[in-house]
Amino acid sequence: MSATLEAVRPIELDEIRAARQRIAGTIVRTPLLKLELGAGFPDIRLKLENLQPINAYKLRGAANAVAMLSDAQRQRGVWTISAGNAGQGVAYAARAAGVPCTVVVMETAPIAKLERMRALGAKLIPVSYEVAWQALDARAYPGVDGTFVLLPSVPKTTAAPPTRGENAKETLARNASAKGSLVIGCCIPW
Repeated sequence: MSATLEAVRPIELDEIRAARQRIAGTIVRTPLLKLELGAGFPDIRLKLENLQPINAYKLRGAANAVAMLSDAQRQRGVWTISAGNAGQGVAYAARAAGVPCTVVVMETAPIAKLERMRALGAKLIPVSYEVAWQALDARAYPGVDGTFVLLPSVPKTTAAPPTRGENAKETLARNASAKGSLVIGCCIPW
């Protein structure tokens, strides 16, 4: 496996729109909720990404990365390094696509997140924080094969989170009273 990363570059609007189509069957279109602050305060709308099946927006990038796999890559599976949300996102997207998933997890990760990744079908490999960082640097871990999915790091994963903005823009366009609203993407930690 190559440790070389794709060059950082701006994500094009067409890439965001294509990602939106690819992930539509995996993610939930989350609502905007008006934050009532009272008179004299700006109109703020919260984009409730905590309503995604994994309670976090990380599912968007994971679903896009898995959707872009070739048939050969799907056979080999995917893997990631995570202490929680990214691992859950990759595990959920992989399960939805019928793709094997391995998560190299930091042994200090919350038990609830470990249990959730396992329940989503991921094979977990607990390692120390230091070993996790070494694997991240190498983009490899002994005995783990498949496509490495790092959220967000490359266009195939970074094009998906902005789909939240596209959804919000459409919702606001249908609501004349929301013109000029400030939208904040949020997740409630658990």
